[in-house]
Amino acid sequence: MVAVTPETGTSMRYAWRVCSVTSLGLVLIGIAGSTLNVALPTVVRHFHADATQSGWILLAFLLVNTASLVFFGRIADLLGRREVYLAGFALFTVASLLAGLSPNVWFLVGMRVVQAIGSAMILANGTVIITDAFPPERLSQGMGVYIGTLSVAQLAGPTLGGLIAETAGWQWIFWVNVPAGLIALGWGAVILRKMPKRPKEPVDALGNVLVFAALSAVLLAVNEAGSGGLTSPVVLAGAALFVLLVPLIMLAERRAPNPVLDLRLFGGRLLAYANLASFCNALARSALILVVALYFQAARGLDAFSAGLSVLPVPVGIGLASPIAGLLGPRVSPYGLSIGGAVMSALGLGTLMLTADPATPYWVTGIALFVAGCGSGTFLTGNTTQVMAALPSGSLGVVNGFRVMIMNVGIVISVGLSLSVVTSSVGPALRAQVYAGTLSTLSPVAVGQLMDGFQRAYAVLFAVALTGAVLAALARSQRAPASLDSTSR
Repeated sequence: MVAVTPETGTSMRYAWRVCSVTSLGLVLIGIAGSTLNVALPTVVRHFHADATQSGWILLAFLLVNTASLVFFGRIADLLGRREVYLAGFALFTVASLLAGLSPNVWFLVGMRVVQAIGSAMILANGTVIITDAFPPERLSQGMGVYIGTLSVAQLAGPTLGGLIAETAGWQWIFWVNVPAGLIALGWGAVILRKMPKRPKEPVDALGNVLVFAALSAVLLAVNEAGSGGLTSPVVLAGAALFVLLVPLIMLAERRAPNPVLDLRLFGGRLLAYANLASFCNALARSALILVVALYFQAARGLDAFSAGLSVLPVPVGIGLASPIAGLLGPRVSPYGLSIGGAVMSALGLGTLMLTADPATPYWVTGIALFVAGCGSGTFLTGNTTQVMAALPSGSLGVVNGFRVMIMNVGIVISVGLSLSVVTSSVGPALRAQVYAGTLSTLSPVAVGQLMDGFQRAYAVLFAVALTGAVLAALARSQRAPASLDSTSR
């Protein structure tokens, strides 16, 4: 039992205010993503976008966001987390305003890139700011609330996205972020304290360029493989460039005085397996709302608003499980929460795989989605607490950037892989109709073929979720490397 003193009471009040700021940031990013997932067919129809353009509306954000997370984690370690975090809010808000003014689809893709940079500045620092604010024995509670707010965004996002798409127009899918961004920027400027400046150190420019290039190459190759095949020139060139850059990154980072990726931080058992488990969980869960919303529109002919309501069990599950998992922190280890959550996620996806049929009653699908959501909420709370509590304080920014980057790689692969598996069952001529959500009006035969694609997509995600459960079981706790402890204080 920890004694409560006036000092600890003041500290906890500040910690919860910090949690409100970072949670608001997570809500902003989560709503921006989940509204577009449901409303994508509306945007596609407005711009008359083809299948390639449709995919890039989603993937441009994910690619740039993923490839720049480690960079902004390191920049925040050196220049100040508060400053970088607030700058991210400002950039994301401006980009959202301009996205709604897009004259064509490629301008929209460009604004999604700018949004991605602002999002990376927010995501690379939110978890670190919370970890700094909360004492170790209360960290799981703060993390549970923080992760749980993601479900608030995902809860409101699909319904809000569908409602906006059907009533206000596609522009408001982006403009709704503007007032939220301004509120987050103002509240953060008031609440967040300035962090003591660390001694100025040179930024690892070469390492940042090499890491960004390697991630971009491999993610572009993975995305192109679904539509162009493994022999596509883009796939071959991206894979070759990645293979070439990996040893160069390792050599450059070993020689750099302040490496963007300190390879010593990722050699331990906990970080290796916990990050791999996080990757699998992200891959298994991330495309779920997108795929299910697409299913209800393309296969069942529902409008965007109804499809948004249909996927609500996922964020409801995350929203209920995350704070409960946080409250269980003093009784159940983060390690146990990670394993339990990963198993629940696999159970939900396995049920969806076995019941992928238009005749399946919605209550069956809803329960499966709810179980998958509960599993993700439990896993995210346990896994994040497990990783952040084991790290030396001086490396929190770069390691959290790496952790979120690994999750985002899973998200990018999940979106690209799932969409490719689903649409491959209907052939190139009908893929645009799937993205536009109009396939159900064309042919019952085509809908039947599409259902085969959904079942295969769920099977792949189920297998990945099971792998994540095994990796979570291997991620046993250990102390941070002593050589790093001594240099991080």
